[in-house]
Amino acid sequence: MSNEVNKDLREDYEIDRLSNETIDGDLATLNLGPTHPATHGIFENILTIDGEKILDAVQTVGYIHRAFEKIAERRPYNQITTLTDRLNYCSSPINNIGWCLTMEKLIGCEVPKKVDYMRVIIMELARINDHLICNSVVGVDTGALTGFTYLFQQREAIYELFEEVCGARLTTNMCRIGGFERDFNETFYKKLDAFLINFPKVFNEFDSLLSRNRIFMDRTIGSGPISAERALEYSFSGPNLRAAGVDYDVRVMNPYCSYEDFDFIIPVGSNGDTYDRFQVRQEEIRQSLSIIKQALAKMPEGKHHADVPEFYLPPKEDVYENMEALIYHFKIVMGETPVPVGEIYSSVEGGNGELGFYMISDGGRSPYRLQFRRPCFIYYQAYPEMIKGQTISDAVLTLSSLNVIAGELDA
Repeated sequence: MSNEVNKDLREDYEIDRLSNETIDGDLATLNLGPTHPATHGIFENILTIDGEKILDAVQTVGYIHRAFEKIAERRPYNQITTLTDRLNYCSSPINNIGWCLTMEKLIGCEVPKKVDYMRVIIMELARINDHLICNSVVGVDTGALTGFTYLFQQREAIYELFEEVCGARLTTNMCRIGGFERDFNETFYKKLDAFLINFPKVFNEFDSLLSRNRIFMDRTIGSGPISAERALEYSFSGPNLRAAGVDYDVRVMNPYCSYEDFDFIIPVGSNGDTYDRFQVRQEEIRQSLSIIKQALAKMPEGKHHADVPEFYLPPKEDVYENMEALIYHFKIVMGETPVPVGEIYSSVEGGNGELGFYMISDGGRSPYRLQFRRPCFIYYQAYPEMIKGQTISDAVLTLSSLNVIAGELDA
């Protein structure tokens, strides 16, 4: 997808912007949220409206703030993955792997090539899962429920893959510092092969339902636009930045997990509106499928974890029989393994954009300071500007297409 994407389709779908002329009549204040179904999460927007036109907006965050950063600063390093699970819970494996990569950078751990490829497969499955939720919900908010229920059957297939690896579905604590808790089994590969065969058919049907649908285009083209310049000034990243025409992707600009081994394109839009955000995510799903196939075809042999006994739990049977394994197990569980002193930043391309971890270590059993760079928190700052002059229905669609996840917003 190039910057010329859908240019010919837009000619008949230009939406007039509200001018700065004097408003006739009384203004009203509307609370959109925090418990309104259209907000898709616990956050509030106080809108000043003239009829259906939005003149001003003030957003409120903090309704489910859980102080994850401060909790993490009181926990041993290996226990922080259960907190990252609950940031963007629509693609939690990416959060987990991002945290493990941060720790591996701190301790200087190099994982086997097989671990990189396994992580790529899991992260791209999570990315597909995240984008399916966002785009199907955009369809729901335009009145098209069918695609939502249709795609959620495919999300079940992804959840079954996660369940096969770690036993969990939503908060999938499968990654470990140094690798994975366990290797992929034969059932996982069979289910993954079936998914790669079945999913594209369903996805293409979903795409045909909406991408060229006149009603959907009328509702989304021109809804909640943002320019590339303003997106960069707000520090956008991920699909929302690429929809505005900036081809920035952490996987390419700062490769990790051997992403440099795979061929894929970075889809970009040109207008930064709801339709572009929808189309960018659609193409990213196709690219993720391609990456998964490449990783499967080139999967290396070897172990599913690095040789870092100070941080990677030994097999349980060894703990019962081997004194050294018992000592390592005790030190890891009790958080008594020393870590280097340092200050680092590590990031991954999350489902919503650049998910970063800034950490200061003083050598203690837990981080001295830890901050999560949550892309949703950044997007939401621009939301009032993006909906001014639009209608209430545009505000709902814009919020959906930004894919603001409350768990990540209020960390």
